[in-house]
Amino acid sequence: MATDEVNKPSSLPSYPQLIIDAIEALNDKNGSNKTSISKYIESKYGDLPAAHTNLLSHHLNRMKETGELIFLKNNYTKAGSNAPPRRGRGRPPKPKVPLPPGAILSPARPRGRPPKDPNAPPRSLKPKVASGTGKPRGRPRKMARPEGGIGGSSTTVMAAAVRPRGRPPKVKALALTEVSVEH
Repeated sequence: MATDEVNKPSSLPSYPQLIIDAIEALNDKNGSNKTSISKYIESKYGDLPAAHTNLLSHHLNRMKETGELIFLKNNYTKAGSNAPPRRGRGRPPKPKVPLPPGAILSPARPRGRPPKDPNAPPRSLKPKVASGTGKPRGRPRKMARPEGGIGGSSTTVMAAAVRPRGRPPKVKALALTEVSVEH
């Protein structure tokens, strides 16, 4: 297979040259898309490699990245002298201010959080600073109510303490009807 490629006459120009020739020959004001470029090359040079579509795509992308071609609205056009310079994605970098001669550069800081100092004392040994009010932080503890306190007798406090948590069970209808029948 390698010998076939070596012995084969190279009558086919390079792909960048083929692409430029095709765009010039098609002469469309909006540019030419990949399909029209491929059809032109196939009609002019009948004997193309098997990987023609892959080679064409690769060279179109490379020429677009280097600025030889401009890709606009799915069409490729030649970069003219009045074309704006090619810009990458995102925000352009800030212009670099040249350093005065003899300036010494400090080493760049590494990214991320700096490592902990192994010789530093543990945090628990540091003295705690009072908040200034003298009160402890957080919600105060709940105080127990005295029996027979404000507004109630000791029986209501006892009933409240004995009553289980949650919603009380439903009263059975049978017990209510018996009570109302007796009256």
